Amino acid sequence: MLAKYSLGANDAILAEEKHMPLYEDLLTNHSAVQIAGGAAQNTARGAQYILPENSVLYIGAVGRDKYADILRSACEKAGLKAEYLTVHHQPTGRCGVVITGHYRSMCTHLAAANEYKLEHLKKPEIWALVEKAKVYFVGGYHLTVCPPAAMALAEHAAKENKIFILSLSAPFIPTAFKEPLEKTSPYWDYLVGNETEASSWAEGQGKETRDIKEIARLMAELPKENGQRKRTVVITQGTEPTVVAIQGETDVKEFPVHKIEDKEICDTTGAGDAFAGGLVAGIVEGKPLDECIDMGHWLASLSIRELGPQYVI
Repeated sequence: MLAKYSLGANDAILAEEKHMPLYEDLLTNHSAVQIAGGAAQNTARGAQYILPENSVLYIGAVGRDKYADILRSACEKAGLKAEYLTVHHQPTGRCGVVITGHYRSMCTHLAAANEYKLEHLKKPEIWALVEKAKVYFVGGYHLTVCPPAAMALAEHAAKENKIFILSLSAPFIPTAFKEPLEKTSPYWDYLVGNETEASSWAEGQGKETRDIKEIARLMAELPKENGQRKRTVVITQGTEPTVVAIQGETDVKEFPVHKIEDKEICDTTGAGDAFAGGLVAGIVEGKPLDECIDMGHWLASLSIRELGPQYVI
């Protein structure tokens, strides 16, 4: 499958025309399991898994099809409120995942998700919900879709001294979408990513270092719009300790992950999304940083014991 569709064994890419047959191929010939996903939506469901019912709102776009119904059902079951822009001329986005051992290759066709518009976010009934929120999380994939919507949330958060969190989401975001990412950077209260994404950011910025601690420190020290809160950069490294850098602090911290045996690992797809979900839940609850990191590690360890982050164990 990897060779057939020119996929890396442990990668995350946006689908091109040559990848379009992948999805039906997986369903028809490989007994693929259909699971509600979407990177930021996985994080939202993860946070909601921990928080009281109806604590989390997810905003995005879907088509008018059975896959949109799957997402709505998953959100309802999770106690997650979803406000979707329904797109009539595109199907709901899909992500095909090929698992080999502990590696996963993700190929995403954004489709309807690629049609999200600022006008939906700014509708009075939607923006009223935005204004009620205290913490905002934006996945890096959204920077490929509607940067003005991400900026609207970022600017509102800074103006009202609310918390704005951005996830890098995939290695191509810091290079292929460098400009919209840089525009959001002054508003990052928290930046979340993995070691590959961090290295990609360093490459995109022309930095020679590939040392994750140093990259995290460089990210933390970028100019910041809201001076009332220090920026925190969180970089996961799979089974290696999570690296955390805080603006103005020279000491870059490390937090060991929750160890589990290889035989317990089912699928690492969405583990980073799950980690972010636990982290965000801790932030929402006002937990100390070390507890927030531990909550992220716990939810990620739960996620990799199942197919995708379903949060059902």
